[in-house]
Amino acid sequence: MPTRRHFLIGFVATPIVLPGLAHAAGAPARLSLTPTCGDDDDLTPAQTEGPYFTPESPEKQDFASDAPGGERITLAGYVLTENCRPVSKALIELWHANENGLYDNSGYKLRGHQFTDGEGKWWFDTIVPGTYPGRTRHYHLKVQRPGGSVLTTQLYFPGEPLNERDRIFNTSLLLNVSPTDDGKFGRYDFIVA
Repeated sequence: MPTRRHFLIGFVATPIVLPGLAHAAGAPARLSLTPTCGDDDDLTPAQTEGPYFTPESPEKQDFASDAPGGERITLAGYVLTENCRPVSKALIELWHANENGLYDNSGYKLRGHQFTDGEGKWWFDTIVPGTYPGRTRHYHLKVQRPGGSVLTTQLYFPGEPLNERDRIFNTSLLLNVSPTDDGKFGRYDFIVA
């Protein structure tokens, strides 16, 4: 079975080929698109910020060292316009609970941001968050293209028993999760205005 690093290398090395961006007529799309990409009125849904957001997070991609006991996951994807164009230099901010369902509310453990590369790609190495009363397993994110509005949303895990009982769970915000030899690899593409 491949490792998270193999998935990430494959993701980073694969050039983006999307509808409208293909260099040759009839060129196949090599990227599994977010279902709403290309549909002008279906952007990534917004969700509540929640009570644990802390502004001014550090720029970083490695969250895993903040929680050495957690199950490893690499999160990755694209930021795209509603016309499936990649957005470079988009802000991606991530924060989430540790493996025990607790947030660091006095510092910046499991909190940070980065900017998409020239092809709109983003990724974080982190852990699978724990659950806490009333919520299913989830990540909080803010996404903003240069000069655009801030999208505040959450991402969820497929097959979680608490998904159906979580009052704000949304199936269109499910990560595409693959198991690896050393954890998981989760994929999600954001569609922003």
